[in-house]
Amino acid sequence: MINLSKVSKSYEGPSGGQPVNVFQDVNLELAPGRSAAIVGPSGSGKSTLLNIIGALDKPTSGLVTVDGQNVPELDPQAAAAFRNTTVGFIFQLHHLLPQCTVLENVLVPAQAGHTKAEHRGILNQRARALLGEVGLSHRVQHRPGELSGGERQRVSVARALINQPRLLLADEPTGALDQDNSNNLVDLLLKIQKEQALTLLVVTHARVVAERMDQSYRLDDGNLKAQI
Repeated sequence: MINLSKVSKSYEGPSGGQPVNVFQDVNLELAPGRSAAIVGPSGSGKSTLLNIIGALDKPTSGLVTVDGQNVPELDPQAAAAFRNTTVGFIFQLHHLLPQCTVLENVLVPAQAGHTKAEHRGILNQRARALLGEVGLSHRVQHRPGELSGGERQRVSVARALINQPRLLLADEPTGALDQDNSNNLVDLLLKIQKEQALTLLVVTHARVVAERMDQSYRLDDGNLKAQI
């Protein structure tokens, strides 16, 4: 599902000076239907690596293949389609639209290209079913400001799944949650991952989260290493 070979990322230094290296020669293989975590200190490049895998950023060098596609070579239109159909994103800050209901927020990624009434009806049913899976059937007409932090993050999980992706990328999904809500969210992610045979890659500071994944890696000092 995910294959990274000698992936490096650097940025131009201040005033055109020496480049700033984020990481170099990163190798990673994650098979379909498996879960993995990437841990490491703040600023080590974990989120940057996740963004490269999800076609939100490009590497300076190296090969990035996801679901058989050469991600860095995708043009902007193809990259947008890839993000919309292959990948579901879950972020630490849920980025829900405050003026929209829970149901409307879940439907946002599915709006493009679905203008016919029958398509809208199918998507509406799917969104309600997903909200049922995350335990929010009773909240479909509420707005984000009326939800707890854990509930808002569960809405973001349903939103990430609306287009039936094959890969879930989660960037510090429990970072803003207390321990109970964090445990519940990880339970939910792993349950959905196994039931739908999804590939799950989580960036996290929490060792307890990383230990629940099939594989765990540490990104530090520019290098990615498997943890035993």
